Amino acid sequence: MGRLIYSMMTSLDGYTADADGDFGWGLPEDIALHRYLEELTRPLKTFLYGRRMYETMVFWETAHELPDEPPEMAEFARTWQAADKIVYSRTLDEVSSARTRIVRDFDPDEVRELKEGDGDLGVDGPGLAATALAAGLVDEVGPIVAPVVVGGGTPFLPAGVRLDLELVGERRFDSGGVHLQYRVRP
Repeated sequence: MGRLIYSMMTSLDGYTADADGDFGWGLPEDIALHRYLEELTRPLKTFLYGRRMYETMVFWETAHELPDEPPEMAEFARTWQAADKIVYSRTLDEVSSARTRIVRDFDPDEVRELKEGDGDLGVDGPGLAATALAAGLVDEVGPIVAPVVVGGGTPFLPAGVRLDLELVGERRFDSGGVHLQYRVRP
């Protein structure tokens, strides 16, 4: 049985984007972290996205074609391209990446069926993750904490959701970033 994993870059004060919607402070120059994120991403068979997160991540559909990019970029792009992608959106008319489909409404039972297959799934985007967390579908929470405080913005975790967690891993990076890996206790 697969796991549903929620992992995103977050500031130390718990925001995935600051009050202006910027997330460029998320350790983009850390090649060791980028390699590690590719290792974490490789086993995921399916990504679940909201529209905005999909529109950010679709960059990886062609990132391997950019000249003068480090090899880590192309490697991550190939990993992203190999996974299936489901975009939950009522407004998106079409997708611009392979192995991608649009679903109009989030159905917890459909996600449970996906989890029953082989391989793990990733849920990306704090809005969609909040829905999955509230439905009790998330098995693992993995914030990648950047050494910055942004003072407000889009929260990594939603208000009103209680989770009992068990720390199952951590990894530190020279840039000051830390990946924390928590299993959600039933």
